[in-house]
Amino acid sequence: MSTTEQATVTFDNAIPILRMFDERKAREFYLDFLGFSVEFEHRFEADLPLYLGISRNGLHLHLSEHHGDACPGAAVFIPTQNIEQLRDELLGKQYGYARPDIVQQGWGQVLEVCDPFGNRIRFCQS
Repeated sequence: MSTTEQATVTFDNAIPILRMFDERKAREFYLDFLGFSVEFEHRFEADLPLYLGISRNGLHLHLSEHHGDACPGAAVFIPTQNIEQLRDELLGKQYGYARPDIVQQGWGQVLEVCDPFGNRIRFCQS
């Protein structure tokens, strides 16, 4: 790079951090129901809160039991392709706490699910 060229600031995809309170419920919802896989797990010590990285098809989320990392009740907007296929997959799992359906909005379709901790995950297709 020459001395006259200016470096450009660039960004990668954001990774939302969502608050969780119960590891078992978080795994049941995010791994079993939504189909995410664990990327990593971190605890400072065995009996301290969990920080969990999960992903599915290019979408990355972090879940944290640490009270200072995030507030419960967040909403995450996720641009999605093939939203009908996702809905059918989720309905087929017969999850005991959610039977999500697609809602048509003026700008596209929304499939919203709420996790056990009050966070809303909005899958959206234009």
